[in-house]
Amino acid sequence: MTLLAANCENDPVDVLVGDWMSEFNMTARAGSKVNGQLDAYEPTFLEALEPSLPAISKYRIKVAVNAGASDTQKLHEVVTEMVKSKGMDLSVAWISGDEVLPQLVEAQKKGESPFKNICTGEKLDDWQFEPIFAQAYLGGLGIARAFEKGADIVICGRVSDASPVIGAAYWWHKWQRSELDKLANAFVAGHLSECSSYSTGGNYTGFKDFECLGWENIGYPIVEIAHSGEVILTKNKGSGGEVSVNTLTSQLLYEIQGPWYFNSDVTAILDNISFDHISGNRVALRGVKGALPPPTTKVGITAKPIYQAEMHWFITGLDVTAKARMMEHQIRTIMAAHIYKFLHLSFQTIGSVPENPSSQNAATVDFRVIAQARRAEDLAPDKFIRPCIDPIMCTYPGATPHLDLRQAFPKEVYEYYVTLLPQSAISHQVHLSSGEVITIPPPPQTRTYPNRQPTQDMTTNSVPLSAFGATVRAPLGTIVHARSGDKGSDCNVGFWVRHQDEYAWLQNLLSMEFIKHLLADEYKGGRIERCEFPRLRAVHFLLKDHLDRGVSCTLTVDFLGKNCAEYLRAREVDVPLRFLARGRL
Repeated sequence: MTLLAANCENDPVDVLVGDWMSEFNMTARAGSKVNGQLDAYEPTFLEALEPSLPAISKYRIKVAVNAGASDTQKLHEVVTEMVKSKGMDLSVAWISGDEVLPQLVEAQKKGESPFKNICTGEKLDDWQFEPIFAQAYLGGLGIARAFEKGADIVICGRVSDASPVIGAAYWWHKWQRSELDKLANAFVAGHLSECSSYSTGGNYTGFKDFECLGWENIGYPIVEIAHSGEVILTKNKGSGGEVSVNTLTSQLLYEIQGPWYFNSDVTAILDNISFDHISGNRVALRGVKGALPPPTTKVGITAKPIYQAEMHWFITGLDVTAKARMMEHQIRTIMAAHIYKFLHLSFQTIGSVPENPSSQNAATVDFRVIAQARRAEDLAPDKFIRPCIDPIMCTYPGATPHLDLRQAFPKEVYEYYVTLLPQSAISHQVHLSSGEVITIPPPPQTRTYPNRQPTQDMTTNSVPLSAFGATVRAPLGTIVHARSGDKGSDCNVGFWVRHQDEYAWLQNLLSMEFIKHLLADEYKGGRIERCEFPRLRAVHFLLKDHLDRGVSCTLTVDFLGKNCAEYLRAREVDVPLRFLARGRL
């Protein structure tokens, strides 16, 4: 924040927005709020805000963030006191309404909805965990109203990631709720900028191309939103990295669920979305259309904590599978008397040994034992650590445990459940520094959408793969970009290419059946939805319930779903030689 605010005179910015929330933060801060042990807001926001306040005050820059997490009013009080202590004339407002457990429990008692999990289809009545906190995703119009009433800084809890940008644009341009195309463009602009450096080269499969530009400072995205709703994306001056069609395609495909992108204020229709390189690090957003928002909004429910412990061994060289099998058998035997008390127990071999390895590290893999239980005492040292370590003298050759045992002691983790709540059940309010409270009504018009996104098993632009000429076996990622991410236990993954003739090949290669083949042992039979974005040269898949319960409590190491794309890019396919001749990624 300081970097952007302090350079405002040379690189103007009107509003600073920040997204501090994720599904992991939501569960962790919810736990803090319920047990009262820690402040339940995001403290790193204060580290960013305090040094930037002089420039914010000098240049009259507005600020909107969702760093309130589960304690928005408390963070408002802290920020208000910070501003006051510095003698600054800045008005601080806060947004309430995202905490919705009472409404949800009451509606459940009345049988108003089964509150199905939008990832798994499970009904809330059948969920085996006890809810302790629930947060709804709010839109951006409360932020807009706060700015309109003179607020300089607006502190929010669980507004959607893009809501600060929607609110800023709505206020600045004095838009109306009926201007759906404008709102949709601001919504997508918010999505493209909310993940910080992801739009300037972070997590981008073409990262090697801009090593010469500087990996150490790849910059922050800036969105320019016109009254017409037109959007141009750029980045702060003097930074490395890049803003390009490819970096923006990467970020766009990261969290969407298909061609319909939902928000409390608007639905963005993405069928014809594209990016147009203007000059340098300036790229225009094109083709986004707006539609009515849904009558519901997403709600994340945090459950009473369970407990988790994990232990690691190193396996080196030959016979990795047999060594892992031996260790698992021995640990299970020792745990047998109390293993029934575990909710989950998993033995995982992470990595593989190449042929003729050139170093011992290259020949070493991680054998991971991870367990979860309802009570901490069920994972006490005599029930978990000792059974994991005791085979050391009688197990596989070279048996070496990790000596840092801190993860082997039980820690709290939180189950997370994602459902929908009517927007009409939410009390969305703005709290101004004057004490005035303003209620933001739900959208006056909404549209109910089908439960599933539009999907197609294969492309309608059918071309035989043989038509692309001679091929060679090579990793998919030699010519194909990809990006993946998590939403609850769903994983989305998008693939795109650099040239139009490559796209015809990609469309025909990546059928529903072929993605199952690529997933190989990772495919567990779940539903997959597929769509195409022709103007991005992209094919997108939504892997339903693929991520083992989501980031807060997953047993997997890919807890954010980001490495699904990297795994799939490493899988070998028949790549046309003429495409490889253009150069590899």
